[in-house]
Order: sequence, then structure tokens, then C-alpha cells
Amino acid sequence: MTTEERIEQSKTQIFKAVFPNTTNHYDTLFGGTAMQLMDETAFITATRFSRQRMVTVSSDRIDFKKPIPAGTLVELSGKVAYLGNTSLKVRVDIFIEEMYSNHREKAVTGEFTFVAIDEDKNPTKILK
Repeated sequence: MTTEERIEQSKTQIFKAVFPNTTNHYDTLFGGTAMQLMDETAFITATRFSRQRMVTVSSDRIDFKKPIPAGTLVELSGKVAYLGNTSLKVRVDIFIEEMYSNHREKAVTGEFTFVAIDEDKNPTKILK
């Protein structure tokens, strides 16, 4: 299987409903909750690509372009954006979808870097 095919097969999409218990006093999704969901999506994407133990080593710039209101649906979309020897980057986008219309727009974008580790928690090659 080529690297491009692995990237395509490891794309990850997760859908969530934004309920009031995940929102702040502005009735929008907490930024920290969005980042947690993004890291989880990135982890799943990285693991599906490598099929190895992966750990988050950094989160790169995360841009919050639109607030995410309570009562909407969000789609988290993860895709491998860069591949190194022992590390990879996953780009995660969050899209807002209104529940009762077809309106959809990108709200948040960020990248997360992961390293593949062996049983002793030492970095190991992603592609062997």
C-alpha cells in the first residue's frame, strides 16, 4: 500500500452534538473541550495510519475562527499532513453544522504532532 493510500484510509471523521454541559457562559463550546476533541481525533488518525503506539508531543497553532454554539453539530475531520521517520502531523478541522438546515462552516483548525513509540517508550520508525 502506498503512503497516499494509507493517508486516505486513515482519514477520520467524528460527529458530536454540542450540549449545554460543554458550553461556557457565552453559550458556545469551551475552547479546551474543542482542543480535547481535536487531540482525540488526531490520535485516532495517527494510530489508524501507523497501527503503532502513538503519543502526542505537541499541538501547533490552533485557530478558532468561529464560535461553536450550543445546539449545533460538529464534525471533526483528521488527516495526516506530514510524515517523518518517527513522527507525523495530523491536521484537524472542526466544522459547525446547524441541526435543522444545511448550513455548514469551518470553525477551528489545528495540527498535532505525534511520535511512534516502542514497548520501552522509545521513538520508533513509523514505516518499517
